[in-house]
Amino acid sequence: MNNLLRRIHHIYAVLVILISSALIWPVYYTSSRNPKYYHILNKVRRFHSKFCCFCLGLRLRFEVAHPLKRGQTYIYCANHTSNLDIMIMCIIAKGRFHFLGKDELLNNPVLKLFFKTIDVPVNRDSKISAFRAFKRVGENLDSGMSLIIFPEGKIDEDQYPPKLIPFKNGPFRLAIEKNIPIVPVSLINIWKRMWDDGSRYGTTPGICDIYIHKPVSTKELNIEEADVLKDHVFDIINSKLIHK
Repeated sequence: MNNLLRRIHHIYAVLVILISSALIWPVYYTSSRNPKYYHILNKVRRFHSKFCCFCLGLRLRFEVAHPLKRGQTYIYCANHTSNLDIMIMCIIAKGRFHFLGKDELLNNPVLKLFFKTIDVPVNRDSKISAFRAFKRVGENLDSGMSLIIFPEGKIDEDQYPPKLIPFKNGPFRLAIEKNIPIVPVSLINIWKRMWDDGSRYGTTPGICDIYIHKPVSTKELNIEEADVLKDHVFDIINSKLIHK
């Protein structure tokens, strides 16, 4: 019965996301046509994410180690186990922001609009694609647009319950090159609400615990220390996950 309820709730969740996305689509489309309206697009994404979380019965419980500065450009790095992670990061991020994500998201009926406009798709198996993606991300960071990235690069669908998998190097080299602080985010139990896209185990309402760590400065680092930074951020995020 419990599995049946989870699957019913998953169907309900999909309908909420699709129907609300369709209703708000004209605003998404209009605000995505020109970069000068991206701040409106992000506000709508944040509102839409909060609305969906409310309708799905998700209560977000945040713990913040250090207040984030308004107007500061950040690179947000979070672990990734659920499609809910994207909505939660839209709520967390301050000011102007964009995502870097796998190019398969260009096929997603809801997300493809964003990855054709404000967000940056990347094929990590292609050096040319990766070069172009990080060049564009670097330009966005220079303009004051924060970056949201899931440095694992994928969800390990075979690892249930999930464990943090090794991070990709790209965002950490970029953080050092651009002197951008990194905000590690531990999405602690989101996989219990919806594992991956929810199709395998269903979804359930409940509390989502999120720990926002103190930003990690990159001021005193050089490119050769990118791996050290990567391992440090990995340990910070994992510190709130290993006992859950």
